[in-house]
Amino acid sequence: MIRSFVEENFFYLHPGYTTFNTVVFGVVLGVIILGIMELFKRIDKDPEELLISLIPIIIFGSTSRALVDHHVYPRIHLLATPGIYIAIGLFTILLLITSLYVEKYLSIKYNKFIFMVGCILAIPNLCLIAIHGFNIIVCLFELSIVVVSYFMLCLLKRKIEFLANDMNVNVLTSHIFDATSTFTAIDFFNYSEQHVIPTFMINITHTSLVMYPLKIGVIAIILYVIDKQITDEKYNHTIKLAIFILALAPAIRNLTTLILAI
Repeated sequence: MIRSFVEENFFYLHPGYTTFNTVVFGVVLGVIILGIMELFKRIDKDPEELLISLIPIIIFGSTSRALVDHHVYPRIHLLATPGIYIAIGLFTILLLITSLYVEKYLSIKYNKFIFMVGCILAIPNLCLIAIHGFNIIVCLFELSIVVVSYFMLCLLKRKIEFLANDMNVNVLTSHIFDATSTFTAIDFFNYSEQHVIPTFMINITHTSLVMYPLKIGVIAIILYVIDKQITDEKYNHTIKLAIFILALAPAIRNLTTLILAI
């Protein structure tokens, strides 16, 4: 009974989330973030330096998950939710620790080393996507919205105080990307949302356009509160880095899944 409960709620191969495992995953994530905060304190590095460096790793993880959905990679626990996120998370922490030794003994900046390793891992997946064939129009549509949104946020820097912080702009842009990937998939191609709260909001409004005000409003408030209440720079940036990853990872997975399917 216990084994079946654990497999059904935490180590499953079917898509979707429940209210229960959403709460549990949220609590576990919170504990992990607290641990990572202490790690950055000990190694005396600024998490903001990893914002760009981690993008190739995120691309690798998210495209791997999408390639599982398209049966390019086998659907096994290691490559399904949450196994793939646990594996990528542990690998990234080990890579971070390794990169510190590389920086110390080889004089290669730790964040550049992480970026290079991420690129090496991501390139084979991108090649598989190119070989499989993908819808360039949908890809350009989503990315153009993201780019335009980024520049619009940059233009608002002088008028909105918290947007003067570059990290806040990048975090907010990642969530606009996530909202765009959800909106495109659901409203144009009849996909369904798997997460509990977005599903609830979309069912009420009957359109996934609701993800834009939901994402922008909630994340803007969270970033504002973080800047006002968390004065420790490393803690502040660690939380923002986590929020950035939580949006970019599903956005890339959604985009990849969609452009391979149509």
